[in-house]
Amino acid sequence: MPSQEELKNSKRWFKSATPKYTTDWYIKWISSFFILAAMSMRGVEGLQLYDLSLSIIGVAGWLVVAALWEDRSLIILNSFALLLLLKNLIVLLV
Repeated sequence: MPSQEELKNSKRWFKSATPKYTTDWYIKWISSFFILAAMSMRGVEGLQLYDLSLSIIGVAGWLVVAALWEDRSLIILNSFALLLLLKNLIVLLV
């Protein structure tokens, strides 16, 4: 394993652009897990409610991250995604 000095000066090692183990780091990874779990259920008959519920949690988490990062494109994307998912949830429940 290379030393910290070698990692710092190397152009061959991948370095993350975002800080690790901050609040937004935890929220984005947990939210990503929820979205992936929802996607694994997508299209399976009888699991639409779980898919929508997990998707809503994941997208809401990413909306929080977008707000923390003040990234307007992510805010718009996740705001509309959240509205569409909530509409689909209401239609499913009614």
